Amino acid sequence: MNELVQRLSEGQHPVEVSLRPEKTAIALKESIDRGYVHIKFTDTKGGTDLGVRLDPKLSNFNEADFEYLTGKVHLVGNLTLNYVKIQCVADINLETLEGNGHLKPIEH
Repeated sequence: MNELVQRLSEGQHPVEVSLRPEKTAIALKESIDRGYVHIKFTDTKGGTDLGVRLDPKLSNFNEADFEYLTGKVHLVGNLTLNYVKIQCVADINLETLEGNGHLKPIEH
């Protein structure tokens, strides 16, 4: 397995959402509504920014209050990183737009 995928599959890692032009909870909500978010693993060389197509059945937004910018979102989606099919799982705090995440290799 790829070394980066292997490392990010072990334990939890610091992550943040990558949002443009502004890093706000409202911009995150708009990304969630589109079903696609960018998650950045910040503890790799230069950071690892992943575009994640969200799985609405596995993601959870019930603890998020976008009006008051409190709570957290649980984001889950599949993608391919370095030719390895993976699932990205991240819990993001709405106040800081940071949290923890990890990758899960998808077995064929």
